[in-house]
Amino acid sequence: MKRTKALDALAAAGIAHETREFAAHEFTVDETAEALGLPLDQLFKTLVVRGERRGVMLALVPGHHELSLRKIAQAAGDKRVEMVDVSELPRLTGYLKGGCSPLGIKVGTRTGYPTFIDRSAFGHARISISAGLRGLQVLLDPRDLARLTNATEADLIDA
Repeated sequence: MKRTKALDALAAAGIAHETREFAAHEFTVDETAEALGLPLDQLFKTLVVRGERRGVMLALVPGHHELSLRKIAQAAGDKRVEMVDVSELPRLTGYLKGGCSPLGIKVGTRTGYPTFIDRSAFGHARISISAGLRGLQVLLDPRDLARLTNATEADLIDA
């Protein structure tokens, strides 16, 4: 099995998880859901945003929904939030589009960015997130993910 910073973070924390690998070509949530046989509402994508006051933040939303910039700004206590350009992902997170994980990110001397997870995650026993490489996913309890990333639960999607 491949090693990534995300999987190393899970192992170091002793969090139970399952990894699944597939041949990724399109790097989309639809491709991932089909390859793994998972419903889109169980597959969470990690999006990177930048707030006027809070700076860079992570948002985890179910694959079949779009992130509401207004709602994450509100949850973060920020006036305005925008998506980070995909070209900035490697510099900010160490990950590429289609392989961005909320785990294993180092920012200077601290671990990670402020992280927000859509409350729908907690309706599942396990959710799937990127394990840090395209075509590599990890299934884990969303409560464990929230504890490890110090994530804030919020309504992040438009109904």
